[in-house]
Amino acid sequence: MQSGAADETQADVAVVGAGLAGLVCAQRLRQAGLRVVVLEKSRGLGGRLATRRLSGTLSGTCADHGVRYLADQGALTHLLIQTLLQQSLLQPWPTRLEVIESGEHSSPKVAYYTAQNGLTVVAKWLAAKLEIWSGQRLQRLTQTEAGWQLELEAQFDSPANSPLLARSVVMAIPAPQALALLKPLSAELPDLIPAIRSAEFDPCLTVIASYPAEPTEAILPWQAVQLIDHPELSWISLESSKGRDLQIPVLVVQSTPKFAALHLEAEDLQPVGTLLLEQAAATLAANLETALARDRSQPAALQVHRWRYGFVRQPLLERFLSACAPHPLVCSGDWCGGSQIEAALASGLAAAAQIERLLNLNSAQSLEAASPETVFSELMQQLALS
Repeated sequence: MQSGAADETQADVAVVGAGLAGLVCAQRLRQAGLRVVVLEKSRGLGGRLATRRLSGTLSGTCADHGVRYLADQGALTHLLIQTLLQQSLLQPWPTRLEVIESGEHSSPKVAYYTAQNGLTVVAKWLAAKLEIWSGQRLQRLTQTEAGWQLELEAQFDSPANSPLLARSVVMAIPAPQALALLKPLSAELPDLIPAIRSAEFDPCLTVIASYPAEPTEAILPWQAVQLIDHPELSWISLESSKGRDLQIPVLVVQSTPKFAALHLEAEDLQPVGTLLLEQAAATLAANLETALARDRSQPAALQVHRWRYGFVRQPLLERFLSACAPHPLVCSGDWCGGSQIEAALASGLAAAAQIERLLNLNSAQSLEAASPETVFSELMQQLALS
């Protein structure tokens, strides 16, 4: 790479987004010997694999307000779960799941997993040894003779980073966010923009509600409730049943996409959160006759999180999108080739392999003959040893 400005950081690859696809992609490229910088606009890691640390009287308690649990969706998630179980980072949960459909409820046996300290521990484990610039929002992407120039804006109280010059870029963020950043480059990326635009997402609202200390676990017949056809509710979980403080009941309630779309732009989400809790209390009282429904629309503390891109509704068929005009740029995420965690992992691996091909690395030849499962297994083994 040609020399940049004196105050400019140079990297082989800039990965935008520290969700699962971005972290897996970055780890694979780091293990291939490249200098990789991961840019993340949030304070934390994991994207929708999100855990909220609760404060005040709830200090030490947390709630998973994005991805609900990990499940075996294919070969890659199977490898991830088994490795994390061996690392004592995961545990089975829920052991008591209620499913409500058409007013009827059932209690299926499921093989789901969670983490006592929140599912972000998965992202933190995958991020080992990566160079991550947190609290840095990508403002503009420009091609120069030397590579991609990335202009950043510091978020929260994060210190400002120097400009970044990268030989290649991976956009591992939801398609609408990638589209907003790449539209100014539509003349240089004529085939990429329509493909990105075709991916569609549904929103979701998540309510985190905490209640005065009481022995909740002892009086509840369930740890989580999945609602199949409710107009407003899709999920209710007792977060304090995940091996956390059982004396501090914490509920997470997630909306349906339809409900979220109606209230997504509300300036004040607190009344919306209260409405969801009221629906949860009414539904639980009507269907499960559980003590939890008692006064559960009036929590001691209430937080509402807006997931504008909560779930992939219309994914692409491809595992990644790619352009080289003239510098490599690859798009990756759970919206590429699927809609779940398995797709995110597969897309991250595929994006890394494409970057290696476009940068003409010798390791790219060996990847051509290796299956994604083999590559991911080697990646997991290296992380387990680190």
